[in-house]
Amino acid sequence: MAEDNKVGTYQFVAEPFHVDFTERLTMGVLGNHLLNCAGFHAAERGFGIATLNENHYTWVLSRLAIELEDMPRAYQKFSIQTWVENVYRLFTDRNFAILNEEGNPVGYARSVWAMISMESRKPIDLLTLHGGAITDYICDKECPIARPGRIKVDESEPVCEYQARYSDIDINGHVNSIKYIEHILDLFPMEMFREKSVRRFEMAYVAESYYGDLLTFYRERKAENEYDIEVKKNNAEVVVRSKVIFN
Repeated sequence: MAEDNKVGTYQFVAEPFHVDFTERLTMGVLGNHLLNCAGFHAAERGFGIATLNENHYTWVLSRLAIELEDMPRAYQKFSIQTWVENVYRLFTDRNFAILNEEGNPVGYARSVWAMISMESRKPIDLLTLHGGAITDYICDKECPIARPGRIKVDESEPVCEYQARYSDIDINGHVNSIKYIEHILDLFPMEMFREKSVRRFEMAYVAESYYGDLLTFYRERKAENEYDIEVKKNNAEVVVRSKVIFN
């Protein structure tokens, strides 16, 4: 299969209700677009959620790293490319490029996914599914950003608590992966976003949380513009770890 046929390209517009007070697309909306593109690309190749659900399987996002030089502004057109970099037995690496209206890259993203059984919640062997056909879509396209790294938070005093509510819950019945991004960025004051922009954002999804769970946020400053965040549910289990680096 030609490499070009392995890359999906999807067009968007930065709608005014998808941008923040700086008129830039929000990280949460960009994250949603990335996940939607992953879904479109997988569905077009026979590995979409609807097809998997028929066999009681689903995709689960494990890691996400986004690195940006710029963010689309209100009313600007932009596109997102996505492709599969690697397939392992229990995980697959999927990459993204964010392109401006002229088709030039303004950012990249890396993600790691697992396929799980909706009944047992255990991982499925990707190399045996459909005879390993998913490996046909592995693409050698460059993604020039670092892979998600290790995130360690030693801070013991929480900076925020939040109880998961209706608007946080997704189709799978747990807190939506993008909602964590929004809640984490809400830990920083408006002045931070007035003076700086997010250059790199990482998420590591560890466990699921549900409606009514108490989410406790711990934030540790690692460098002048670098912060590690850990989110626990009900004062016990870690559900998410994140790294935010500002320009």
